[in-house]
Amino acid sequence: MPLLDRRTLLRHGAVVLLLLALSLADPDGLRKALRNERDVRRLERENTALERRVAALRREVKALRGDPAAVERAAREELGYVRPGEIVYKLDEGAP
Repeated sequence: MPLLDRRTLLRHGAVVLLLLALSLADPDGLRKALRNERDVRRLERENTALERRVAALRREVKALRGDPAAVERAAREELGYVRPGEIVYKLDEGAP
């Protein structure tokens, strides 16, 4: 004697299919859950990139606080400072 007869299995299968269809049709159902999972993965990637950026900025701040060469490099590269008597050549990177 089987635990469930064929008719009972068909009813349960129909109920499962109906619930799945309702979940797919409901904007707050399965589609929303899948969208939320994609958003979570995207935000985790963004957070990882931001954590790397923060770590790099912290290293730069530490260097600027204690390394005169780092301060000079920042002044030259980021602010365009030059020493007296230096000649600056600007190259057009867009030219062939």
